[in-house]
Amino acid sequence: MYQTLQKYFGYTSFYPLQEDIVREVLKQKDVFVLMPTGGGKSLCYQLPALLLEGVTIVISPLIALMKDQVDGLLANGIPAAFINSSLSYSEIEARKRNLTKGEVKILYIAPERLVLPEFLQFIQSLRISLFAIDESHCISEWGHDFRPEYRQLNILKEIFPIVPVIALTATATQAVQQDIISQLKLSGGKVFRASFNRKNLYYHIKPKDNPYHQILTYLENRKSDSGIIYCQSRKTVENIARSLQAQGYRALPYHAGLTPEVRTENQERFIRDDVEIIVATIAFGMGIDKPDVRYVIHYDLPKSIEGYYQETGRAGRDGIKSDCILFFSYADKFKIEHFIHQKEDEDEKQAALRQLRELIHYCEGNVCRRRLLLTYFGETYHEIHCGNCDVCLEPKERFDGTIAAQKILSCIYRTGERFGINYIIDVLQGSRNQKIVQNRHDSVKTHGSGKEYSKSQWQTFIRELIQLGYIKLSGDKYPVLKLQEKSRPVLLQNEKVYLTKPEEPLQIQKDRKEECYDHTLFEQLRSLRKTIADKELIPPYIIFHDISLKEMSAHYPQSLHDFRKISGVGEQKLQRYGEVFLKEIIDYCRRCNIKPGRIVHNNPELPVQQPKTLTTQTTLELYKQHCTIQEIAQRRGLAISTIVSHLERLILEGEDISIDRFVNPEKQHRIEQALAESGLKFLNPVKEKLGDDYSYEEIKLVRAKVIYEI
Repeated sequence: MYQTLQKYFGYTSFYPLQEDIVREVLKQKDVFVLMPTGGGKSLCYQLPALLLEGVTIVISPLIALMKDQVDGLLANGIPAAFINSSLSYSEIEARKRNLTKGEVKILYIAPERLVLPEFLQFIQSLRISLFAIDESHCISEWGHDFRPEYRQLNILKEIFPIVPVIALTATATQAVQQDIISQLKLSGGKVFRASFNRKNLYYHIKPKDNPYHQILTYLENRKSDSGIIYCQSRKTVENIARSLQAQGYRALPYHAGLTPEVRTENQERFIRDDVEIIVATIAFGMGIDKPDVRYVIHYDLPKSIEGYYQETGRAGRDGIKSDCILFFSYADKFKIEHFIHQKEDEDEKQAALRQLRELIHYCEGNVCRRRLLLTYFGETYHEIHCGNCDVCLEPKERFDGTIAAQKILSCIYRTGERFGINYIIDVLQGSRNQKIVQNRHDSVKTHGSGKEYSKSQWQTFIRELIQLGYIKLSGDKYPVLKLQEKSRPVLLQNEKVYLTKPEEPLQIQKDRKEECYDHTLFEQLRSLRKTIADKELIPPYIIFHDISLKEMSAHYPQSLHDFRKISGVGEQKLQRYGEVFLKEIIDYCRRCNIKPGRIVHNNPELPVQQPKTLTTQTTLELYKQHCTIQEIAQRRGLAISTIVSHLERLILEGEDISIDRFVNPEKQHRIEQALAESGLKFLNPVKEKLGDDYSYEEIKLVRAKVIYEI
């Protein structure tokens, strides 16, 4: 198993649960797998397919997904094929002959083809080792993406009773999971639920305020990054795509109003890195196997948490840090509600309203985004702060909200736990509307006790108390507030409750910690990868994922033996691409006079070195003209702190920068002593030791010199 993993996939270890799932499949047992996007679902059936006798049949919903998967398998030296409507009759017959001869190990088909009587008859003549049902949530009427044709897959166990089935999905609530297992008759099989936690994704909810301008600000330094911008309407998709093109971005639209040919072409151009941005409705995405999507932006509000999770899951499939940004507005909420109320089926309408309400609570939440997401899918998240969402990284100010909480809880209790959020707020603010007077709630003790806060502030407090577990919103059509056991100590024992103060909208975080690799070499390797991919007519990531290129850019392999150690380099790719990528790396090291291992520091106390960019090169030229830091800043229209950061980077890269021009030797000596005592990682302790006569800029320059000389 491990030999096959390394030989064909280039890996030496498994992701969590993968090995257990593979072993269960190899025992020819039925399996249900719930694993987030990027968690390695495909390997769970692709690896067993190589080890079992016969052909594995993969049921997949989209043609694009089939082609991408097959291209990737062929690049790894694995005999795979697909049969779908994009092929001619003669091509389909040729692939059938290959299957009959046993020359194909993995076959991809759509659910509609599987249930055709003629095709069913054909595959009954084959030796089938495994059925893999991808995107299996499509089988459930309870899910967000139900597809009736998937429902017919329940015939598999009737026609092929001894062939094991593995059902896989990246998103499913408890009800959807049970429905999948029931429909496919997998009751005797094991269930594997991986964590829904995508640690590399940064979740950010931003108030929607001139969203196109917000997008331009975000994209300013991300022109080479791949990203998806989701919109609700076709018109918005077209307008944003055109506007971005006018600003010099390579962006294309994708929606159901375009012809199938145009949709396919735009999707292919995105996958092949001919364009960086796809602006799309939710028609785009399922089955897109592109691993290096660095951001997913929701220009408009999605309709459910499941849809939001599925769409954000298309970012960072390679495990590299990626952003998920949602622009939130109540106007979008009202728009979605309007369309929901047009539905004729009352159950469908109430389910849609419940899904929307849960999403609104998520957007308005003041507790960790990751925790709320995982809780929704029934997973307990034990960390208080995830360290990778806007709430945790930019926490709002908290205050002792015990009195406010007690007023809310007491009001819910005194009104009989029979009313919703707005009614409770009306009572707290002393309203004497007809309903309150009729219910005689104008005479309860809490009536009028909450005039110190606005209605929106009370709404914020109540929603936070729901998220913290003090109260629960119960019911679909007319949800009411119910007290939870956790509220008793607050009401009876004055237990403290800390709530979040409403504040100004958050700003997009720009300067999170950079990864440790040579960015210049990485871009050169990306360019080489693109050139090869275009010649071979395959997506670039099929050659190597970004994470493999970043490893190459961090370790500078100098031989095929070194290159083989890079993650994602199997035997086939080593033989096919090893020499050409090695030449690029070795030539780069020679040109830049780089000794492998010099650039990348592994000491966590040291700041990561970055390669020179055009802006740091400009600062270097001005330094060589004997300009002071103040003069460089003035001439370039930049802050002094920015110029100091440039100089710090140049020092770390080995440029001949003398800091004597900026920090006198006596000060340097004193700063070096303070750094030795306090460590190199944080500046604040050093500054506190030295006092006001020493600036942060002086400390940073001396620290850079000390690090370089280590």
